[in-house]
Parts: sequence; structure tokens; C-alpha cells
Amino acid sequence: MNAPLPEILPLASHETGTVSLLADTIWRHHYATIISSAQVEYMLAQRYQPDLIQSQLADPHIWWRKLVLADRIIGFSCYMRTSKPEELKIDKFYIHCDHHRQGYGAMIVADAVKILHELDLQTLILTVNKHNHAAISAYRHYGFEIIADSVVDIGGGFVMNDYLMTLTHWKRWDS
Repeated sequence: MNAPLPEILPLASHETGTVSLLADTIWRHHYATIISSAQVEYMLAQRYQPDLIQSQLADPHIWWRKLVLADRIIGFSCYMRTSKPEELKIDKFYIHCDHHRQGYGAMIVADAVKILHELDLQTLILTVNKHNHAAISAYRHYGFEIIADSVVDIGGGFVMNDYLMTLTHWKRWDS
């Protein structure tokens, strides 16, 4: 019997709770050694509540996507237009640790590039915590390069100390 094929699909409104729980699991595991547990709690509450995701699903400038394998959501992403007219940002990009290094990250990047082309935009960006070495390495593998520092006060006494990266190597993603 063939193994199930992964799919990237639009997130449905009834799935926001599932994504919120998945974010909780991923963040508590992945960020435990990168940022404080207090900041993890703050950012989960600030960014992953089902009602917030629900409201973003209605925004025509935000695209929530789910990575599905065997009818289970194992990852998710969120892309959004920025204030620059030619730019799309991968704002969220998460895959459960049990499914890392299986090509799913490349699928998410390819999906973002597809939306970028559909919108006739030119630039794909993302930010990544400066201490998230595994993600930085993966993003470089996908063709992203660090172009700037991004330090943002997110309230609650916390800052996001990130690198801004942009996709510079397009050949892999153009079809």
C-alpha cells in the first residue's frame, strides 16, 4: 500500500482550534531553549488563539495554510502582504518535530512562492529568531539569505530578536 501523500491546503474556519493546539505543542518543544517560557506563553496567547486565527481567515491579505498528512494537520503556515506593494511575508512556518527533515518545509516554501506568483508579487521574506539555528540553516537551504536584523518590541517586556531573510535563489521554485 502506498504511503499517504502530504498536501498543503487552505485552513478552514473549523480547524483553528486544531492549529492553536498544534502551535502550543510545537512552540513549547521547539522554543524551550531559544526564548524564555514566559515569552513562549505570551506569544502563544498573542498569536495563536482560535478567535484571532478566525478573524485573520477573513482578511483577503492573509493566507493560512495547513500541512496535512493522512488526514492529520502536522504543520501550518501563514502568509501575508506587507506594507510594501511587491512583498509577501511568510509570517508563520511550523511543522511538528516528528515530521522534520521529510521535505515538508520545501513544500511550504513552494506553496508560498505559488501564491507570490499568483499575486504577481516580487519578494518573499520571513523573519527568524537569531538563535533558531536549525531554522536558519533550513531557510538557507531553501534559498533565503539574511538581509537585515529585525528587533521588534512585541509588548509585555518582550522583543523578537530576529533576522530578516529574503528568498534570493528562485530557480528551484520556478516551474
